[in-house]
Amino acid sequence: MSTVNFADYKNIWVYAEQRDGKLMNVALELIGEGHKLARDISGDTKVCALLVGNGIESLSKECFEYGADAVYLIEDPLLEHYTTDAYTKVITDAIEEYKPEIVMYGATHIGRDLAPRVAARVDTGLTADCTHLDVKVANYIKYANENTTLNTDSLDPNDPDTGLKMTRPAFGGNLMATIICPRTRPQMSTVRPGVMQKLERNPGATGEIIKVKPEIAESDIRTKIVDIVKSAKEMVSLTDADIICSGGRGLGDASGFELIKKFADKVGGVVGSSRAAVDAGWIDHSHQVGQTGTTVKPKIYFACGISGAIQHLAGMQTSDIIVAINKDPDAPIFEVADYGIVGDLYKVIPEIIEEWDNAEALYDASTK
Repeated sequence: MSTVNFADYKNIWVYAEQRDGKLMNVALELIGEGHKLARDISGDTKVCALLVGNGIESLSKECFEYGADAVYLIEDPLLEHYTTDAYTKVITDAIEEYKPEIVMYGATHIGRDLAPRVAARVDTGLTADCTHLDVKVANYIKYANENTTLNTDSLDPNDPDTGLKMTRPAFGGNLMATIICPRTRPQMSTVRPGVMQKLERNPGATGEIIKVKPEIAESDIRTKIVDIVKSAKEMVSLTDADIICSGGRGLGDASGFELIKKFADKVGGVVGSSRAAVDAGWIDHSHQVGQTGTTVKPKIYFACGISGAIQHLAGMQTSDIIVAINKDPDAPIFEVADYGIVGDLYKVIPEIIEEWDNAEALYDASTK
């Protein structure tokens, strides 16, 4: 028989991933999502950012301004750069000491590496690549607030009212699975970048900083970083892009992405793609948008020659403005598009570029 005292666990932690002293956008999105969950759980539930690194205390200010009530700060020279061993150990130690109720990570390369290792060490479950989080209030408050030790064997794991409901795509995105973690704490998940909403920034907001002294030694780290080399494809930052120009099967072949690249350069965007284009070998997977690629939320999303399969739509339909260009007037992409152009993309895109050039020329002339 296993037991866990739910009353020992409280608050929501967000792993505030930072790289080279810059917070990842997904961390701020998760702080915003944490506020929504905290309101559903109880009025005294706090949203806490977990910062790990060296010389990064200044990032606490940004966490507070985007809604964190507190920041758990773990600093050490051995944590200057991310290593699996070091970060897993110090985060595991912090979780065991402070007992958060929920821990969320961004589903980045680092988050996907780190979260399962921490989950295994604290003996809890992990739901990966979530696109939606929710709390069923009735039983959750009963379980969380009863100041008794709960016999978790008596819980029904299929009870839809138990704890945090974590939803993620399954079977290649053909259905959505909702998963719960009723018998262990903390409840842990990785969440795709771009699917949650940041809070509006509140300049000057402050909160509590809890400095956690890590117990870490060089002997705890089995790998050594010799050099950091950034390849060209790492420069593709779909999650942070304001404008994305994506190409699909309608391009016809790989050479079509030369036009998409020219289009993206002209409008100040980055190049995306559908899964069909990636599967055909026309472009690298790092450009793929969709449930099996990257979930994005740019200000403008140009879908060029993309029919609009449900897996692709799920990865971009929350974009502020969607512009679809397709020869098929019945393509599903037009159902979510704010603006639709029915036509040959090889004729439409050059005309857009030409009009963009004309607009720039008029602007330059007016400012002289």
